[in-house]
Amino acid sequence: MDEPRARDERLGSEEAQRIHSMARRIREAVERVIVGKRDVIDRLLVALLAEGHVLIEDVPGIGKTRLARSLCLALGGVFQRIQFTPDLLPTDVLGSLVYEPQSGAFAYHPGPIFANVILADEVNRGTPRTQSALLEAMEERQVTVERQTHPLPRPFLVVATQNPVELEGTFPLPEAQLDRFLLRLQVGYPEREDEREMVRRLLRRDPIVDVEPVTEPGELAAAIEQVGRVYLGQAVEDYLLEIVRRTREHPEVELGVSPRGTLALARGAQALAVLNGRSFVIPDDVRALVVPALGHRLMLTSRAELHGRTREEILEAILAEVPVPVEEDLELRA
Repeated sequence: MDEPRARDERLGSEEAQRIHSMARRIREAVERVIVGKRDVIDRLLVALLAEGHVLIEDVPGIGKTRLARSLCLALGGVFQRIQFTPDLLPTDVLGSLVYEPQSGAFAYHPGPIFANVILADEVNRGTPRTQSALLEAMEERQVTVERQTHPLPRPFLVVATQNPVELEGTFPLPEAQLDRFLLRLQVGYPEREDEREMVRRLLRRDPIVDVEPVTEPGELAAAIEQVGRVYLGQAVEDYLLEIVRRTREHPEVELGVSPRGTLALARGAQALAVLNGRSFVIPDDVRALVVPALGHRLMLTSRAELHGRTREEILEAILAEVPVPVEEDLELRA
């Protein structure tokens, strides 16, 4: 058995509690605007702390823009909404060199990608060329224009949306781009009483105008650095790896989870652990993120699709088959 991570490299319980407290403040600020969607808010916080990105597939009008904007307001960061259309160009996203007569030279004018939270609205309406402009930014957190590289701010979160119903005039995201998203989520319709509360709030005054920053980007960037020190014991690590391995061997799966997906699940589990105030990962952290972190990374066989099987069903079946580590094997003590 490999030796556990050195004790001084592991995140301490006090540090975990500080991040937990910061995340709770952010959640409470967003919940003043978004009613009854704590699970979705927490998943966005997981992506933020794990330095990942989120793809939201849902119908229009359920509050995706308000969710992303209120999150950014609570962070004290810069928010940009980019409406993807077929005529949107990569330079409209990344920026371009512009000739300035005063200086007699070209100067770089940054595009809207230079923000802390980006809402890439209806990303599948952009052409493949424009969609690919996001790849470097999402993966490497930098933008290259005319051989000049410009770092993006931290934190940096892309929340992309696409409508799963209206597909005419769209360009489906390729597998390579889907793999860049840490999580794929659905917001869903609100419960009856939550919708009643939403109506009452919005008829009086839009609560988003009252959202105040509860942290600042520098504090959040420091927290992101610490999330990588959340302890992932070998028993939980083996559990995670076995789930991923079975996606690659499942008879109904044509293409299983990539190593990038394995890393995404591990990082997400670390972020969820600290979001819950723990300095170590437990199997429940992994189980909670298997579907949103791995579902969009699977490609089913044509036979499975013909029989109406879904990626979620297959992942749930794998979860039911893989033995969960027992408590005495977890080695959770700090």
